[in-house]
Order: sequence, then C-alpha cells, then structure tokens
Amino acid sequence: MRILHLANHAHNIGNGIVNVMVDLACMQARAGHEVTIASSGGGFEPLLAREGVRHVRLPQAPKPRYVPAMVAGFNRLLAEHDPEVVHAHMMSGALIARFGVLRRRFALVTTVHNEFQKSATLMRVGDRVVGVTEAVAQLMERRGIPAHKLAVVLNGTIGTPRLAETPLPKSPALGRPSIVTVCGMYYRKGIPELLRAFARLSPRFPTAELYLVGDGPDREQFEAMSRELGVDARVHFTGFIADPRGYLAEADVFVLASHREPAGLVLSEAREAGSAIVATRVDGIPEMLDHGEAGVLVPANDDAALAEAIEKLLCDREAREALVARGRRNLEHFHVRRVCDEYQAIYEAACDALHARRRDLQAAGVGRDRVAH
Repeated sequence: MRILHLANHAHNIGNGIVNVMVDLACMQARAGHEVTIASSGGGFEPLLAREGVRHVRLPQAPKPRYVPAMVAGFNRLLAEHDPEVVHAHMMSGALIARFGVLRRRFALVTTVHNEFQKSATLMRVGDRVVGVTEAVAQLMERRGIPAHKLAVVLNGTIGTPRLAETPLPKSPALGRPSIVTVCGMYYRKGIPELLRAFARLSPRFPTAELYLVGDGPDREQFEAMSRELGVDARVHFTGFIADPRGYLAEADVFVLASHREPAGLVLSEAREAGSAIVATRVDGIPEMLDHGEAGVLVPANDDAALAEAIEKLLCDREAREALVARGRRNLEHFHVRRVCDEYQAIYEAACDALHARRRDLQAAGVGRDRVAH
C-alpha cells in the first residue's frame, strides 16, 4: 500500500504526535508498504532514511498566507507518489488533504492526538477519524463526529524503532528517594501540583529529590515556584532528554500529574522501564494504566492527594514492587506492531468504503470530479 503521512515537522523534541507518526511509518515500511512522510523536516530524517521511509519537504502551518504554497506542494506530492491513503496527524495537513484537491483518489485518515485543542474538531474531515484512546473518541463523538467514522487505536511505544539501535543510557545517579516526571514544561502537565506535593512531602522525606525531565515555555515559572516553596535545592530541571529511560528505570516513583492527557506515551515507557507510577485520572490516562491496575490514579489539580499517593509508595516497598509487577503485565498490548496492525485495518476499511462510494456515484451518473467529495 502507498501511504503518505502529513505533519508539521519531524523534530525529535519529545512531541508525542511526531513520535507516534514516526513509529507508525517505520513499522509500515518494515511491513513492506511504500511510506512517505511530508513535513518541514527535523531530527528524525536520518532514522526515516534508514528504515526506508521517504521524507519530502512540505512546510505546513495554520496560517492563511501559507495555504497556496501548501496546496501546490501537496498536489505535486500526489502527482509524484499517488498515495492510496493520506494520514494527517495535525490540523493543517488534514485540511489540505480534504480541500486542496479537485479529484481525491485517496482515503483520508486523521488522528486526534490532542482532543483538548479546539481545532481537534476539524479532524472530522477524515474518512476515518482515529482517537488515541476510547476517551478521546467519546469526546469527539460528543463534539458531533459520527460514530461510524470513529475508530480507536491505543497508543503504544514498546519496540519503538526510535530506540531500536540505541543502547540503554547510563543510569543517572539520582538522590534517594527519587521522584521523576518526564513531560513538557507546561501548566497543563500539572507541574505546579507536583511541586506543591513535593513540598508537602519534604518534612517527611528530607533527602528526597524531584527530577523534572523535559523543557517548555513555562519552565522559568516553575523554577521560580520551586524557589518560593523552598525546595529548589532538591528540585532538578534537567531540560529535554531524548532518551529518558535511565531516569524512568531509576525512579522510586514516576509521576504524571497532567490536567489533560489524551494518551501519554511516557506511561507505556515508564511501565516498560519498571517504574511505580502515580498519575491523574483524566482523559486517556486510565486506559494507559489498565484502569488503575498498572498505576495509582489520583484526581487532577489536587496536590494533597498526589502527595498522599507518592508517600504511600515511598513508605511501602512491597506495595511499590507489586505495582511495578502489575505495570509490566500486558505490555504486548502497547507494542508498536499492534498499533501498526490496527491502523492497517482502518486504512483498508477506509479504502474499501471510498471505492464503494465511487462505484455507487458513478453508477448513479455523478461526474468524476465530484466522486471523492
């Protein structure tokens, strides 16, 4: 099958949308498909080349002045590659693919990665619209996307090609007990609640250390907050680390305190690394943690509950080890091979439906230019 993926970029900066797309494209190429990614480029280009995935330049951005160039570039891609499936992972690509062609010969699949964004509703233009968890798909249905167009492919990172040739990083020398999060430095990731929870824990655990692995626009505010709370000497902002497995493996407790989180890839990474996980009960997090079997779930925006859950795990080694053991069960379900297989089934169904519609419309005498629209 000829598959074209669309995304704004292919940078290796911890962007979950890009990571999912890169994993999927590589696995599809390994399965023998002809796969192309069109984006503005980035650090994943060498990996894509090694895996047999073409990368072509097609800058995409949700700005009107870029539309003519995007449409022209997209139509050149269609003429050159003639994809059977176009898979749009971001809003710009979805709209170009749906409205930038006169005669559409391909099935359009869109994936809603961040349903909390208002623009996510625009992904409805796909012939099939994929949510990365059941929670995402349900929200999209409530926003008016017909149920028959929706599908679910749960995110997974086990066996990711992004790390296939990368040896495990050297374990960092973490303080004990160690509390770790890996995420972008954004308010929606619940960093303020995590910092306040750590301040609550400090009297009970005066040697505890908190590691915030990631970067983002709100980092300076969080650094200032750690100083205001008087815990800055034991709070470490590491910046972005492309391969955080060392931190995950060494963490006494891993925390994801997000306010919104469709299907955080780091949760399957933390499970594989053997982390004892505490996370908020929002969006797709329960599905990524087997509804509480593989991690302790707490309310969002509640630093007291977060501190209590972390404290219980730090104080009870047996409970912590039992949680780690449960987290390592069912990991095959989070393998990128399963993700690839499920998308393939969606592609085939979308193509079959498109071809059937074309036949029906042609039989009814509708002109070719209107068949795919």
